[in-house]
Amino acid sequence: MVETQDNIKDQVKVKFFTRDEDESLHCSQNPIYIPVSLKRFGLSEIVNHLLETETPVPFEFLIDGTILKTDIQDYLVKNGLSTEAFLTLEYTRAVLPPKFLSSFNNDDWISSIDSISSMELPGSDKTSIVTAPKILTGSYDGIVRIYNSSGKVETQLTGHSQPVKAVKFISPTKFITAGMDRSIRLWRAGVVSDEDIGKDTQAGHTFALLDYHKSAVSSLDLSLKTNRIISGSYDNSLALWSTNPKEMNTSDPIDASERLSSASRKRLKLAIKDSSIRRKAPLSILESHRAPVEGVLFDENDPSVAYSVSQDHTIKTWDLVTARCVDTKQTNYSLLSLVALKSMNLLATGSSARHINLHDPRAAKVTNSQLIGHTNFVVSLATTDNEYMLISGSHDGTAKIWDIRANKAMYTITRQSEEAKSKVFAVNWEKEVGIISAGSDKKLQINSSAEFK
Repeated sequence: MVETQDNIKDQVKVKFFTRDEDESLHCSQNPIYIPVSLKRFGLSEIVNHLLETETPVPFEFLIDGTILKTDIQDYLVKNGLSTEAFLTLEYTRAVLPPKFLSSFNNDDWISSIDSISSMELPGSDKTSIVTAPKILTGSYDGIVRIYNSSGKVETQLTGHSQPVKAVKFISPTKFITAGMDRSIRLWRAGVVSDEDIGKDTQAGHTFALLDYHKSAVSSLDLSLKTNRIISGSYDNSLALWSTNPKEMNTSDPIDASERLSSASRKRLKLAIKDSSIRRKAPLSILESHRAPVEGVLFDENDPSVAYSVSQDHTIKTWDLVTARCVDTKQTNYSLLSLVALKSMNLLATGSSARHINLHDPRAAKVTNSQLIGHTNFVVSLATTDNEYMLISGSHDGTAKIWDIRANKAMYTITRQSEEAKSKVFAVNWEKEVGIISAGSDKKLQINSSAEFK
């Protein structure tokens, strides 16, 4: 199957290895010669032969940390190498294409998503309750909804008077939401029984209003280590809050006549209802951006550090102890989304220029590593349990799966709705659910996780 003699025309000498501890072949014993015309499928056949696998396994192959997307010959030509070169190929199990699983209807555009895995909670009489995975959504109709993994709405919560732009679970029964009505709400919801699913009940309530921002609140992040919340707003500022209202000072209520001068009757009722809710002021205010803030993020390793991206083309690093901006990186485009690849020490930013930029916040300058493939704004990003994987959502109506070691998307997820020009506003990933995406087609779509490991 594979020639082992030297200096064979149109063949190149290679050695295979893997970093996967589950594989028995960590490195081929001796270099072997393979045809330069081989692509991923042919290389997978060789590795399966060397591993003596009973059932063939598809693999991806990396050379110098970059996924091989063509044949060996193309790599040699692009890198100015001859067939006399010696190559070391790293192999790893391939990510299988995500399959469409289901799609659930919503009453309006879905603008934000978060999810939480199953969890054991303490119950009454020293018993425990195991909650199922949940999906939290914010919608343009101002309603916050909690779906189960089967697509049934467990809880519908009203309170926001305008579209909900950001949602975040604190626990299965506590979460945060924010929207274009300038408000941030801390919610508490009970565990819903199977008998109550589908009932149009307010199975939860707002227990605190976080009151500061003067314009739409576009983004939220949460640090469970410190019980802190950070928000980003179209008033160009960030604010730091606590998940415990007792740690924050009381805020004076907004003048009702000012807020309701042009409000609808529905909003009037909501505002009257809100008058009895505790209003809390931020722990600190972070100001440096000169345009709307689109994404905020705590540093996973050091929650006293946060990052933000804005329409002012910058990535900023914040010291939350002093409430000061300690670093600003300038780009040439508006930045619309932000996520961290934790183990890689990288920030991924989605832009109005249709690409995703990979940035090391420790670097002196903005890195030029880009993932190119979307044809419209990249407005949402999510990570998976694979340190190299990234999911993006775009106004071009698609979600894409990326491996940052490759120069193009691995897979593209299209909408299964009949709406031709729908936009994807939000993407998320939950191991027990799959890839979750939503947008202007008023549908919550779930695709399989595609075995990211």
